[in-house]
Amino acid sequence: MNIRRAEKRDTEAVLDLLHQVLEVHAALRPDLFISGTTKYAAEELHAIFADDGRPVYVATDDDDRVLGYAFCVLEEPNGSVNMTQHRTLYIDDICVDEAARGHHVATRLFEHVKAEAMRLGCYNITLNVWAGNEAAEAFYTNMGMAPRKTMLELILEQ
Repeated sequence: MNIRRAEKRDTEAVLDLLHQVLEVHAALRPDLFISGTTKYAAEELHAIFADDGRPVYVATDDDDRVLGYAFCVLEEPNGSVNMTQHRTLYIDDICVDEAARGHHVATRLFEHVKAEAMRLGCYNITLNVWAGNEAAEAFYTNMGMAPRKTMLELILEQ
């Protein structure tokens, strides 16, 4: 398995994975996510792939087929006067193709992101997990992550 920055040639495979992860979220929260859609269009992906502040890493097999991805965002200190200032690598999304699950692709992607965060001088890695996605929460806990804060909601009757 190889892990590298995503390139334009990866667009179709990444779009397929974006669809897979969207369907997971739509099953958890159909009130928020629209089944059959993706988070980005091809043109948006091309811009993201070229942006060093938003690195996307892909795990590929020996034939260079995309097995999974990690979308990241480099967050710089925000100038707050009441909090210490740190550079953070935020994981916006990790997805492994359904056919490649169980082969440690997500673990390899996460470890690569961790190494990149260290190389970039980040203090920490952050991400969000949707309530009800126990598999993702268990995976990230197993990777050494711990809750930082909890976001709560109250859905109002319309």
